[in-house]
Amino acid sequence: MDVPYLIRAATPDDAAGLLAIYAPFVARTAVSFETQVPCVQEFTSRIEKALDRWAWLLAEGDGQCIGYAYGTSHRERAAYRWSVETSAYVAPNWHRRGIGRSLYLELFAALVRRGYCNAYAGIALPNEASIALHRAVGFEPVGVFESVGRKFDRWHDVSWWQRRLQEQPPPTLGTL
Repeated sequence: MDVPYLIRAATPDDAAGLLAIYAPFVARTAVSFETQVPCVQEFTSRIEKALDRWAWLLAEGDGQCIGYAYGTSHRERAAYRWSVETSAYVAPNWHRRGIGRSLYLELFAALVRRGYCNAYAGIALPNEASIALHRAVGFEPVGVFESVGRKFDRWHDVSWWQRRLQEQPPPTLGTL
């Protein structure tokens, strides 16, 4: 029987629980191109920054953090300001329960409320589970950066994906 879970906005106080999900991906896989697990203080800063400009959501189940999704800067130049890069991570023992999908769909709604129009995601290859998740929530492939990251003494390709969130930013947010 599946344990129910709740999705809510992350807070800086959640950093340790969220880092516990992320750390094994850094330490043991090429899913993340970070080569050192960040400390809790660094992860707290990332959450605070994401909450200020984009969104960071987490899933809680059985009294613990079991997954998260967030938005961050796609590129720094002003013309890119309506685009966002997204990521989602789910604890391995919670995979294949729809948590990643639910997190992403709620994240998209939060990003639309902030005026974002386009979401992008990079997937280190191979990663069929992540490809399936991104397809399931409406991302489409746009290309592959070959041998773009080097980790564990080998090169890794990254497949790039995009999803339209809305056609235009709200007029009240201004234009360039």
